[in-house]
Order: sequence, then structure tokens, then C-alpha cells
Amino acid sequence: MPDLKMPDINNVLVAGYLTSDPVFRKTSNGTPVINFYIASNRKYRDNSGIWRENMCYVGVVAWHRLAEACNEILKRGSSVLIDGELQSRNWHNDDGTTRNVVELRARRIQFLDRKTSKDVEEMANVMNGDAPDQEATSVQTPTPTANPVQASQELQKIEPTEFDFGYQDLNL
Repeated sequence: MPDLKMPDINNVLVAGYLTSDPVFRKTSNGTPVINFYIASNRKYRDNSGIWRENMCYVGVVAWHRLAEACNEILKRGSSVLIDGELQSRNWHNDDGTTRNVVELRARRIQFLDRKTSKDVEEMANVMNGDAPDQEATSVQTPTPTANPVQASQELQKIEPTEFDFGYQDLNL
């Protein structure tokens, strides 16, 4: 039997709400980076038929232009859909202990909150690099809803944005 190699796949897709305001900073060489946590829940029926909910907290890191856009738009409670990969890193604390963390390194982020028209205009200016007084293109985001069919229909009506990565046709 020929030697088979398992493909290297590291892809994560998760949706959730920010648990706190994101932390934005720049590295020593000026690269923008942002960190935040999201809470993603899973609803299921247990053996007795009772609906239960399981909450999962995920650390997220975004770099460069994506970090800057997140800094302008996201806040505690914001709803996001993130496509990225898992990464682990470790460091030594001041007391000599070694710490390790596994987090989601975002490649693409879809902002899911409905914005006011003023917020949409400011967001479009930021994403396009325009000055605040110039005319901006409209950006649409879906309203979070408990009905998956309605959510899917709303997602199908959305026009792509700079950070849109094509999940409008996702049947939930």
C-alpha cells in the first residue's frame, strides 16, 4: 500500500458575540494587532428531551488592516462571523512560569450587527480610506434573528462588503 499523507488542514469558522471591548495595540515595528474574545453557543436536546445550551469562549487575534477595521467597528456585544485558523503560542511570565494559549487567528471577519446610517457611512469611509466628508458607499449588515430561515433569507439580500467572504447562501 502506498504511503498516504494526511493533508494539513487548519480552518475554523465560528460565529458569536464579543464578550468585552477589543484590545488594540501596535507592535514595536508599528504593525496593528487586535485581540478579543467571543462567546459562541450551541443548543441541543439532552437525553430527557430538554433543550440545553453550551457556551464556548474563543480568543481571537487579527492583524494589519483587519485589526484597524475591527478597532473602528467592534465593541462589547458585537456579533461577528470569523474565518481563520488555530494557532498556539507560549511565553514566560515574570515569575518564570510558562504560559500557553490556543487562539483563532482571523483571516476574514464578517460584521453582523445592524448599524445606523451614520455608522454605515463612517464604516464605509474607514474601509475605503476616504475622508469623513466624502460620499461613501452603503454597507448592509443583517439583523440577528432567532429564526434560521429568516436569517438565511436576510443574508441572501446583503451586498458584498470588503470583508464579506461569501457565506450569504449558507442554509442554517
